Amino acid sequence: MKTRVAVIGVGALGRHHARILSALPDVELVAVVDIKEARAREIGGLVNAPFATSAAEMLGRVDAVTVAVPTDSHLAVALPFLQRGTAVLVEKPLARNAPEAQQMIDAAAASGAVLGVGHTERYNPAVAAVRPLLDHPRFIEIHRLGTFPDRSLDIDVVFDLMIHDLDVVLSIVPSEVVTVEAVGVAVLTAKPDIANARLKFASGCIANITASRISKDRVRKIRIFQRDAYLSVDYAAQEVERWRLVKGNGAMPAIDGGKLDVAQEEPLKRELADFVAAVRDKRAPGVTGADGLRAIELAQKITDEMQRQG
Repeated sequence: MKTRVAVIGVGALGRHHARILSALPDVELVAVVDIKEARAREIGGLVNAPFATSAAEMLGRVDAVTVAVPTDSHLAVALPFLQRGTAVLVEKPLARNAPEAQQMIDAAAASGAVLGVGHTERYNPAVAAVRPLLDHPRFIEIHRLGTFPDRSLDIDVVFDLMIHDLDVVLSIVPSEVVTVEAVGVAVLTAKPDIANARLKFASGCIANITASRISKDRVRKIRIFQRDAYLSVDYAAQEVERWRLVKGNGAMPAIDGGKLDVAQEEPLKRELADFVAAVRDKRAPGVTGADGLRAIELAQKITDEMQRQG
């Protein structure tokens, strides 16, 4: 029996939800939904699915929905489904703030609904390949730089872009953040478009994260330094390099390493397939509502520090 799914919001990202879900063999794409009728009709035609202009039309008709509307509308769109026990995957960030995220988590817990969050980089094959190689990271350097986007910008660069990396870092450093230093600059919008955060964890690990949506070049890389080893992940190219210090029998130490084999696959496809499987198997998805809340809470601390710095 196929899982009945609707995609709510088929703009820059939601249209890819629709494309992928329409091709998954265990999914029935019930409808694509967008408040802009012309867009809903267009995407519906491309994926051979009915279209609608109101999310409320899907209540009681589906097993799950994916929500790819602007962040300001996440709670309003997702909550009615969660309250009915319908599974929901919400694009990142889960909500505008922690209280709204908690409302969704509470509603899902009360009804038993599956709640997932679209932190797509967690499903990046390169990130998956590097996880078994991690051994108490000591320093993490991340750059996520992009050109000015042609899409909704209702949030600052921390909630828009950096939150991807905040989620990844929180998932690979099993320790609490104890200090946050941050600076951000508004350049093309009224909110910070470039930001840097330096996080210190109780374990002693330091993470230095830069995110920009006004850069000339596109860069999405994470570098991880740990005892006797260096790991490099290129999110976009889905490439991993590992370099290690090899100590011989009394000989001079040597550096050994290079690129690792990574089975490339579209991260969003992996994310959506995991969500559908979680709905079918009645289990937690790879990125839970609690994970989404942690990322939001850290993003808010960074934003607050940026504001404090003026």
